[in-house]
Amino acid sequence: MLNCSLYFTVNGSALNRPIRSNPLTVRLRAESTMATSNSVRVAAAQMTSFNDIASNFSTCSRLVKEAVSAGAKMLCLPENFSYVGDMSGDSLLIAEPLDGPIMQKYCSLARESGIWLSLGGFQEKGREDAHLRNTHVIIDDAGNIRSTYSKIHLFDVDVPGGAVYKESSFTEPGKDIAAVDSPIGRLGLTVCYDLRFPELYQQLRFHHGAQVILVPAAFTTVTGQAHWEILVHARAIETQCYVIASAQAGKHNEIRESYGETLIIDPWGTVVGRLPDRLSTGITVADIDFSLIDSVRAKMPIAKHRKPFDFWRPLPV
Repeated sequence: MLNCSLYFTVNGSALNRPIRSNPLTVRLRAESTMATSNSVRVAAAQMTSFNDIASNFSTCSRLVKEAVSAGAKMLCLPENFSYVGDMSGDSLLIAEPLDGPIMQKYCSLARESGIWLSLGGFQEKGREDAHLRNTHVIIDDAGNIRSTYSKIHLFDVDVPGGAVYKESSFTEPGKDIAAVDSPIGRLGLTVCYDLRFPELYQQLRFHHGAQVILVPAAFTTVTGQAHWEILVHARAIETQCYVIASAQAGKHNEIRESYGETLIIDPWGTVVGRLPDRLSTGITVADIDFSLIDSVRAKMPIAKHRKPFDFWRPLPV
């Protein structure tokens, strides 16, 4: 089995942007049926994970094959892709370091399939046994880990009409923002509940140069129905980035269920990728159009118009 290594620098010669037709219909530019070398295909997955690591890996392997067949250079999997426990603290029992056997299998899968993977919400072993890290991992097509991000905002919420969640009881929060170059553009990394905190997304766009922001998630059915799609649209529009929101869907066990609705949103806020069934297992694909990103940002130059963070001084008391 491949010894999965940490590799955080990008070898530009390895990045290959294929020539593909562009299906987007954003009105800021004329539609074109001609192929363009300025776009690249991405896939976003939707699945229902269980407390069976081997079964979840089998599902992910099938989704990888579908993404490769569709011509995608990267597949984005949802939060908790490798494991969802029956109880909230069960993840501590299977948490591993990034060089452990679970992540090694996914590194091998990426290398053998020749595709980049976004693995959002991996149960990484923490600094002490009582807590893990909810870690978003980016693996390149050679099986190397290019970047990691530990979820900053933890889900400690009393969901109206639902359950009480206390993610901080078994998870340590991250402290660092992460962005990394990839074949589908410069990626900004987030996880699930981060979606409700626009400051993080502003940092990724304006301070870290993100073109595509990834949001692997496992929203509850209550919060998903109320807010999921609205929030994904908002983050795309306000950052003028593609937002790829891969979602857990359906019933994991007797007490936990996820909303689903995997989405790919373009920088103008248009849905360019969505599964026909918000609860099904499968992938949706879309072409990341770099000229569209440039066009939207040039015609509505919010980077020039926005005020710096230190402009918003507190009012005198």
